Amino acid sequence: MTNKKFKDRFIEFLFLTLGPLIAAFALEIFLVPNNIIDGGIVGISIITEYLTKGNLGLIIFLLNLPFFFLAFNKIGKHFVFRTFYAILMLSLGVNFFHINHFSLTSDLLLVTVFGGIILGAGVGLVLKNNGAMDGTEILSLVLSKKIGVTVGECIMFFNVFIYTAAGFIFGFEKALYSVLTYFIAYKVIDIVVEGFNTSKSVRIISNKYEEIGRTLISELEIGVTYIKAKGGYSGDDKTIIYCVMSRLELAKLKEITAEIDPSAFISIVDVHESFGGSFKKYRDKI
Repeated sequence: MTNKKFKDRFIEFLFLTLGPLIAAFALEIFLVPNNIIDGGIVGISIITEYLTKGNLGLIIFLLNLPFFFLAFNKIGKHFVFRTFYAILMLSLGVNFFHINHFSLTSDLLLVTVFGGIILGAGVGLVLKNNGAMDGTEILSLVLSKKIGVTVGECIMFFNVFIYTAAGFIFGFEKALYSVLTYFIAYKVIDIVVEGFNTSKSVRIISNKYEEIGRTLISELEIGVTYIKAKGGYSGDDKTIIYCVMSRLELAKLKEITAEIDPSAFISIVDVHESFGGSFKKYRDKI
């Protein structure tokens, strides 16, 4: 293993350790003491722990075990190993914070908001480093291929039953706070995985592509690529301008294009990840 690969692997497992511990902190310090639950297997585990007075960390680990075997056959051993490690760290972290328990607040709104933010940050770190902390995600991935629905729809289906059960056990006010916690955590996960600075990839179709391309290069100092294409209706040869930029540069691009060719067609797509160096270096390679 090269030094770079070793460093990357070390950083990956550092975050696979830190993420579950952050999530465990959110669970034991904010959510569980106030009967606010998460979705998925963690939510089922919290309900089970409340009814049986068992060990929450052990319950989380045991309920996730069947999904390791499912993931091994369907997704791959590397993902399973990372997920196994992350859930093990979550279980140990939950027990650690339970033993060393302290309560920051009992205000349900503060518990919901900060618990959701911290939980989402922990889960996001795990997802960003190619792991998972909930077996329902694995089950949903498998079921989505078999029954023709999306992974998100499967997860939502499971969570409807989980939060309904929480309503009967903890009260529907607590269940509603739990749904709010899940929503906040979900949004924070997106931020952690995708980042704040979502870039944009832009495609411009215009007969004045050379003039537009030169102006973009000179005024915005970005790289552009010309892609040869053919019109499906007209059959005419076309040239598409392709470039990647920040959101702040997008308004200027629209202005430049409109001035040169008001009839130009512009397609804009979010770029959540780019590889091969920093954003600036990536643009310079285009």
